[in-house]
Amino acid sequence: MYPTLLLIHSWSRWLVLIFGLIAIFRAFSGWQNRRPYLGADNGMAASFVGSMHLQLLLGLILYFISPVGAKAFETAGSAVMKDAGSRFFAVEHLVGMLLAVVVAQVGRIVSKKAVDPVVKHRKAFIWFTVALVIVLLMIPWGIWNPARPMFRF
Repeated sequence: MYPTLLLIHSWSRWLVLIFGLIAIFRAFSGWQNRRPYLGADNGMAASFVGSMHLQLLLGLILYFISPVGAKAFETAGSAVMKDAGSRFFAVEHLVGMLLAVVVAQVGRIVSKKAVDPVVKHRKAFIWFTVALVIVLLMIPWGIWNPARPMFRF
């Protein structure tokens, strides 16, 4: 079960990135071109936030069944905190991605509540960009955090 969930979690990150980039592009162009907030804008924002929620759910399940999560629970965290790679997945990745999901969800809420379409686009652009930057920082690319395969098979 663990390898299958890890594979799905790894591949569905690309949905988050694609939907995030499209949602940010649509929000920016709508804001700059002062166009109405369309159903496609709402749909892409929902796709971005929904894919983030899916990733969070998969990640939390992985956390509780993974070797890193098990090690964190059985050693009360002390051994995990001394190892940078384990600490990244047990604490930093988890907290960072949870924060990104919260930021994206708040952005969706505040943009939906705005009355003026230009303000909707601007708020969506700002909040979604912050959420996507956090996601990009917390994906294990191997630059400033442990390397993981870009594509798992």
